[in-house]
Order: sequence, then C-alpha cells, then structure tokens
Amino acid sequence: MTQASRTPSPTRKVVIPVAGLGTRFLPATKAVPKEMLPVVDVPALQYIVEEAVRAGLPEVMMVTGRNKSAIEDHFDRMPEIEAALERKGDHARLAAVRRPTEMADVHFIRQGQALGLGHAVLCAAPFVGNDVFAVMLGDDLIDSRDLLLERMLEVQAQHGGSVLALLEVGISNIDKYGAVAVQPTDAEDVVRITDLVEKPRQEQAPSSLAIIGRYVLAPEIFAALRDTPPGAGGEIQLTDGIKALATAGQPVHGVVFTGRRYDTGDRLDYLKAVVRLAAERDDLGPAFRDFLVEFSADLTHTQ
Repeated sequence: MTQASRTPSPTRKVVIPVAGLGTRFLPATKAVPKEMLPVVDVPALQYIVEEAVRAGLPEVMMVTGRNKSAIEDHFDRMPEIEAALERKGDHARLAAVRRPTEMADVHFIRQGQALGLGHAVLCAAPFVGNDVFAVMLGDDLIDSRDLLLERMLEVQAQHGGSVLALLEVGISNIDKYGAVAVQPTDAEDVVRITDLVEKPRQEQAPSSLAIIGRYVLAPEIFAALRDTPPGAGGEIQLTDGIKALATAGQPVHGVVFTGRRYDTGDRLDYLKAVVRLAAERDDLGPAFRDFLVEFSADLTHTQ
C-alpha cells in the first residue's frame, strides 16, 4: 500500500451512501426513502448535497439501493411542475424546485447487495478514481454555520492521508459508534488517529471519541476495502478499511467537532432538527417561535 501524497489534486468529489432501509422510521419509510423525509420543507438529503457544494465538492455520487427512485427524481428536472409554477408566476417555488437539479453534478450507482458501508464506498471506486474524496452520511446534518467539512479538507491538504470527523459522545454511548484511539497534535481541534474499533464494548473502547458521518479519504482506501473481510454485523466496515491504512503507516487524522449536529436517523433527534431549523427560518421562525413559547407554557401548566 503506497503512502498518500500530501499534494493531491484539488478535491471535488463526494460519495453519499443512500442504500439503507430506514427501518427506524417505518412505516413512513416503507415507500419513501428515509433520506427524502423533509426537514421542514427540504429533504434531509438535499441539506447534505448543499453542504458538499458549499465546501467545494460539486461532483456527487449517490450509492443507492432498491426503492430509491424518489431520490433520483428529486435531483432530476420536473418539467410539468416547473411549467405549472411558471404559469402561476410563482418564481420562489420554481427556484426551489430547480435548485436540486442545478446545484451539483449528481450521479447514481446501485449497491446490489447490502454488504455494509465499506462496500457502498467501494462501489464508487470507478467514479472517484485516484482522487481524494469525501464520504457524507445522510443521517448527519451539520449546521451550515459550522464549517466542519471545510475544516476537514483543510487538514487533509496539510497532512495528507485521510481525515475523520469525531464527536465526544461519552463512554456510555460509545458502543453505538466507531471509536478511535488518538494522539494530540499542535492544533487543538485535530488529533492523530492510531487505532479504530467499530462499536466497541464500553470497557474495551479506546476513547469516548466517536466517528460521525463525515470522512475525507485518500484513494488508497479502495485497495484496503478490497482486502477487508466482513467485520461487525457481517458487513464490510469502512472503519476496518481506514484502520488498515493507519496500520500501514498512512496518516489518519481526526477533526474533533464541537458544533451543531442533528442526527436525522433517530426519531427524537429528527424532531429536534425540524424544530431548530424551522425556528431559525426567516419566513417561519417568528410565528413558529411564538407558538413554541405558548406550547411550552401550556405543557408547564398541564404537568
């Protein structure tokens, strides 16, 4: 396995795995992909693509599965809807409908078998080629004011290799995540990762720093994943492939995130995300905040 270059070509590509079944949101996700559930009036997945574009990654590969055609439709033109809005002179909604089709160059590939996140990333190898690229998981929404992905790209350009987003989750929650062993660096928010463990038992966790759904990866990850046997859950784990890179001496760093993150894969956190983002909207926020104050007072009185 070769050492990653510290002067890669500019990163422009992102892989977004969207083949999951979304079982935590059944029955809503029986016919609607979980990534298309609205956060206010925008699908969660569109927030992810907007984040990628904002960070300078306009070339998007979505790794899909069965019953995900609604995702492709969302990022495609809808002439009938556009024509109806034009006739009405509803230019604001027309711009909103066109935005997903214009903001990025979106491609799709099918993951024929549900063999894990590592396998999903491997499906995108022909699209990525020999470029450094990002992986963004659709369950994690990062507030647009917190430039996590931009910081990760900056760290990768400085150190080479791969960069993971990390979050302090506490030792009692670490068994739900991939965990890392780390060493400090000169930057307060950057650590060097020396080991990775997927969903460890609490007593075996190397730290309480968890990997969350943002990665910037060197293309050597594909060779590592091809050599990675199934791990936790019988799936090919991306964590195991990244661990192989670290073991082989390739630099792997982490950016410790302390900003605003919404886990839209969890029902309660999904509701929190909808409330927070709606409350901050210019068009909905003032009236919605008034409602929340009244609703909170009613709850207090009825307890």
